[in-house]
Amino acid sequence: MPIFALVDCNNFYASCERVFNPSLQSRPVVVLSNNDGCIIARSEEAKSLGIAMGAPLFKVRDICRKNNVVILSSNYVLYGDMSQRVMSCLNTFTPYVEEYSIDEAFLGLDGFAHRDLESYMAEVKATVQQWTGIPVCIGIGPTKTLAKVANRIAKKRTKTGVFSLCDRSMQDEILPTVAIDDVWGVGHRWAKRLQPLGINTAADLRDASPRSIRQQLNVVGERIVHELRGDSCLALETDIEPKQSIMCSRSFGKLTTDRHDLLEAAANYGVRASEKLRRQDGRAGAVRVFLKTNPFSRVDAQYRASKTYVFNNPTNDARLIVKAVRRNLAALYKPGYRYHKCGVMLLDIVQAEEAQTSLLAPAKYTEQDKLMKIMDTMNERFGKGTVFLAAQGIKRDWQMKSQNRSPRYTTCWNEIAIAHC
Repeated sequence: MPIFALVDCNNFYASCERVFNPSLQSRPVVVLSNNDGCIIARSEEAKSLGIAMGAPLFKVRDICRKNNVVILSSNYVLYGDMSQRVMSCLNTFTPYVEEYSIDEAFLGLDGFAHRDLESYMAEVKATVQQWTGIPVCIGIGPTKTLAKVANRIAKKRTKTGVFSLCDRSMQDEILPTVAIDDVWGVGHRWAKRLQPLGINTAADLRDASPRSIRQQLNVVGERIVHELRGDSCLALETDIEPKQSIMCSRSFGKLTTDRHDLLEAAANYGVRASEKLRRQDGRAGAVRVFLKTNPFSRVDAQYRASKTYVFNNPTNDARLIVKAVRRNLAALYKPGYRYHKCGVMLLDIVQAEEAQTSLLAPAKYTEQDKLMKIMDTMNERFGKGTVFLAAQGIKRDWQMKSQNRSPRYTTCWNEIAIAHC
């Protein structure tokens, strides 16, 4: 019988900030979205003040000021690196790790049934805390769905932060206390459809007819029923599938009418997308660029458009991608509009060894690959942006607001943490 554990980092973004800034411990902390607009993460202390997830900052600024809430801009470089440190730590305990999200991972524990799993997961929890400084909670179950439920119980109702739902009698005790919309995969929309049928808890859904649930919802709903019964339908996915498309876009720090700013921004997004493409050893057959004004503005004239460029030969060369991106954006640009956002999407992605070129194409892939590898290696070793294309610009005044961003402690030499002894 398969056994799963779900490891979930507690208040991940806030916890990452606290690792390098101990003065934030026990203080309410919120992290803001791009351009410092909305709240996307909260510490437990901030949650207790009634600050809602997704709330615009201006609506809760008085609460924050009154309660001395620490307001931070998002620091995705730091969060991404800390996530990889947590995942690396988990890989030392089991070779079966599925990175489900930036702050969650499923573990396969099939070969560990002879051990006391709760004690073993308590060891995992303590090690992650010691090695990375990130607190986690762990739920254990015979299916992914039950492991998710167990994780919720571990976080909300235990002091140890570890809880197991492998025992049927424990499932019978816990599932009636779990609201239907708290079950993984159900959500509020499906909950509204199930509640008129008398299905209000996880136990109600478990005991329902799988066929009737499939008729009311779909095959995914039927699968959830079986998962709640302890029949595993969702296997561990340890292999990361290459993406079929890659998107990179951001809102500007301020509305702009400047064509040069737009070309710079698009070039940066093209370079970032090409880095992601090379990381999965892919090549793109086409690139799409879009440009738009702020759709929520009541005073600005509205405009949005997109344009696709198809490469003669699939590529992951940042120079060729940026050249196509700038050509597309120049064609899209219209003076007189105040632009809010632009973005780049790489399409028709294939693995490098599967890329088909035209008969007349020169054999340049080797030279391109060497150059891109040198560029990626230098940026990885000496810090992001060490080597960049001239088209990306230097000042980049168009960049999104990030007035309260903490240092990139783990990835930038100039911002590395300093220990005072």
